[in-house]
Amino acid sequence: MIGLTTRRVARHILPWAAAAFIGASTALAAPATAVPVLHTACAASEYENSDGACVQRPQQGATAPDGATAHCKDGSWSFSQHRRGTCSGHGGVSEWL
Repeated sequence: MIGLTTRRVARHILPWAAAAFIGASTALAAPATAVPVLHTACAASEYENSDGACVQRPQQGATAPDGATAHCKDGSWSFSQHRRGTCSGHGGVSEWL
């Protein structure tokens, strides 16, 4: 009786186990593909924004530098091209320019 039950279980499990093994080995054996670089890396004084553009990092100063778009609450000036996330890590926006 135990032998019959074992054979029935094996008959139902083996096809699934074989399919899982073949699928896993195929996935593991697939060659890796490189992701193309669409632009050069941003300079150390810049960051990549959500559009993929390099934007000048916020900087400190008494007056607004050329191109600044917002004054942050910590006194730094932001060059952000989008309102969302502007001055994050700098206390938020104090004033939009």
